[in-house]
Amino acid sequence: MDFEKALIETRVVPVVEIPRVEDAVPLARALADGGLHCAEITLRTSAAAAAIAAITAAVPRFLVGAGTVLTVAQAEEALAAGAQFLVAPNFDAAVVDFARAQGVPMLPGVCTPTEIGRALASGLSIVKLFPAEAAGGVAYLQAIAVAFGDVRFVPTGGIGPANVAAYLAHRQVLACGGSWMVKKQMIAAGDFETIGRLAAEAVRIAAEAVA
Repeated sequence: MDFEKALIETRVVPVVEIPRVEDAVPLARALADGGLHCAEITLRTSAAAAAIAAITAAVPRFLVGAGTVLTVAQAEEALAAGAQFLVAPNFDAAVVDFARAQGVPMLPGVCTPTEIGRALASGLSIVKLFPAEAAGGVAYLQAIAVAFGDVRFVPTGGIGPANVAAYLAHRQVLACGGSWMVKKQMIAAGDFETIGRLAAEAVRIAAEAVA
């Protein structure tokens, strides 16, 4: 898989916290119907691994990754479930080395020049900027990206329909992560129609941002 190309095509990666396995497939199908064929399932619930496995089995053209991967054990669990990429809120050398050894795309979380430098030294050139808005938003991204011209960013944290276009307009941003179209209340209520509508809106905003 060409992960960079997949991110460019996706532009917006839904970040999902899912408590019930039975919601996984309807959620993925709603996102896909809206035009988003990708999601990061965070390992913050006991249902996460099973949800990844369910989506992988039932929606084969859907790119599903595991988020909040803090340990090698979690990475192993996620890959066993069928995760196609891994995401972390931090930079952990052991997790990054494991992912690279397995040939699996990995987005470590970075926020400082030092952390970006560590990612580069580990052989990575695509990183997750987190928490993007709390760190200073687009202005911070612009300031830090100047020093790392070969790095590509996936900003996440505090991003929604009001500011995602500003991030996507930056030439070093491949995609943005966000949860506004997959809020826990929507998933709990089975409101997949709204999820699909918000996914379609995200696709439209992303297309206009890079037109």
